[in-house]
Amino acid sequence: MTNNNFHVIENEWIVLEDGTRLAARIWMPDDAGQATPVPAVLEFLPYRKRNGTAPRDESTYPVFAAAGIAGVRVDIRGSGESDGVIDGEYTPRELSDAVEVIEWIAAQPWSNGSVGMMGISWGGFNCLQVAALKPPALKAVISIASTVDRYNDDIHYKNGTHLSAQFSWAATMSAYQSRSPDPEIVGERWRDMWLERLEQEPFFMEEWLSHQRRDEFWRHGSICEDFEGFPIPALVIAGWADGYRNTPLKAVSGMPGKAKALIGPWVHKYPHFAYPKPRADFHAEAIAWWRRWLCDEKNGADAAPQVRAYILDGPRPARWREADPGYWVAKDAWSEPKAMALAVDASGRLEHNPRDRAGGNALLRSPLDTGTAAGEFFTLKPDSEMASDQRPDDAGSLTFDSAALGEECVILGQPVLRLRLSSDAPLANLAARLVDVHPDGTATRVCYGVLNLAHRNGNAEPQVLEPGKAVEVELVLDACGYRFAPGHRIRLSLSSAYWPTVLPPPYDATLDIELASVEVSLPLLGEHSRIDLPEPANPDPLPHYEELEEGSSARSIEHDLRNGVTRYRVSEDTGLNRHPGNGLRARDVTEQVWSIVPGDPLSMTAEITSVCTIAREGWETTTRSTMKLSCTETEWIVSEHMQAFHDGSSVFDRERSARIPRDCM
Repeated sequence: MTNNNFHVIENEWIVLEDGTRLAARIWMPDDAGQATPVPAVLEFLPYRKRNGTAPRDESTYPVFAAAGIAGVRVDIRGSGESDGVIDGEYTPRELSDAVEVIEWIAAQPWSNGSVGMMGISWGGFNCLQVAALKPPALKAVISIASTVDRYNDDIHYKNGTHLSAQFSWAATMSAYQSRSPDPEIVGERWRDMWLERLEQEPFFMEEWLSHQRRDEFWRHGSICEDFEGFPIPALVIAGWADGYRNTPLKAVSGMPGKAKALIGPWVHKYPHFAYPKPRADFHAEAIAWWRRWLCDEKNGADAAPQVRAYILDGPRPARWREADPGYWVAKDAWSEPKAMALAVDASGRLEHNPRDRAGGNALLRSPLDTGTAAGEFFTLKPDSEMASDQRPDDAGSLTFDSAALGEECVILGQPVLRLRLSSDAPLANLAARLVDVHPDGTATRVCYGVLNLAHRNGNAEPQVLEPGKAVEVELVLDACGYRFAPGHRIRLSLSSAYWPTVLPPPYDATLDIELASVEVSLPLLGEHSRIDLPEPANPDPLPHYEELEEGSSARSIEHDLRNGVTRYRVSEDTGLNRHPGNGLRARDVTEQVWSIVPGDPLSMTAEITSVCTIAREGWETTTRSTMKLSCTETEWIVSEHMQAFHDGSSVFDRERSARIPRDCM
């Protein structure tokens, strides 16, 4: 396929040293060759280049190729049309495969020997991890919605709490990896390849639950373990509406000579088509970055401010957040922000340096379904996946409000909560939310943090609480950029539950909080400059595929008053779509049900069913996977039922389960 001054190689086999063939789709400048060598950018994912990431690939790599930069989109081992079976998440084999791919790219006759690597989420993770291995040809990376700490800033655990996103992601990966290769690319081998994957796919949830503390499993791939050794420039991008919002500031703090940060108001999407708006011209940003580091073009990309961030200016919760009010700021050099400490005064109000602090204690035992206004950990749409009005969750929380502000308060960084408390149980969680209370009472969540109190002194060696014994606690909340306007109030909300975002410990603990000890430090914006960040010229950059059947999305909370059960339901149907180039038809349908009986943490259950269909004329494959999660006081219980069908006939049926001991969680 050709277009303008580039052409697309629909499939190129990259053969690894062990004989494994990886499938690549390449966007190549027409003049690339020995006379005109070009740089290349690699994206290395398990998400299927033929139909999974095709829309976003087709929005970006043609632009790169038109600018003289080859785009190489490779499915990792065991995904899409690539040989083999995936062996986990960011494993040594995955990273070494990526190093081999980089070497292959650099050795091609059309290559100038310089390779960049980029991606969002999985690809954002592994490009940082691959860079840390120092392959000589890799000169720069762009990492979006990623992490430098796999334990604390991914979908698994957060300060020792068990994120529900871990289970939902395990179910998603099981469903994703169950999909068959395309016979148009691999020929008659497709069925054998498919059955091999189905039989050997890892039991992701069992593996992840076997590492509930920050051990070597999570230290692997966490580049924060050796920031000083990180070798190349990294542009690190994230959105305030996403769970991966901490990474840019952590990156510039840990490797100020290598990293640049860009943080917008976005969900978990590339910034040129993300919501809420305003968007960023990612293509222009990326091309300048690549030409600086892959072509040695002196274009000023290396002189950009160390941090560029969007300051949210009082957005209101809504069923659809098309655009968030705010403005862009730049900080030439990032340093630890000056903090403003707020404490609880004698009247229970949140004040800066109160003359008289609150006396006495407050008991906190939140209903176990407190947290249903939290939205998703990583958001894909600016709708009910985003945090809603916080008043329902505040009803089950201990809240402290400031007076109405007489002047603005603008923050950028990670707020820190410090307090002293005791628990009547050996295990308990604490959640803290920073909330903007509008003059009419509407409550916007600014950021939150959660802590398994057994992890109060670190995540490697948890220590259970001694019931009744007071302990000092420090909880670092997620990063934020926010303006509290005059007339608004700053609220600190504390709860002992944050379900379904965080799964409960085995006890419904009551926390006894010393009010005089409660203090939250807000990171003030400080010295900065206002900037304009160009938006993309094209407001609709993604290609539109043929929609054969419409999709749908639903999210609801059910309070079963008769049986005392709260259920949180999520339904997603992508609809049936056909790719105009390769003809593949695809549809994914997912149903999630989370349930809990307030007052009984052992009642927590989750069930996720996913149906994935891939078809073309005269050929269809479907997989149906159901994963279930429950618990006892001492164990997590997880099961999976996987079924696969070819043209309506069953070809695979397997059930597996595991019981994993709870480890201070």
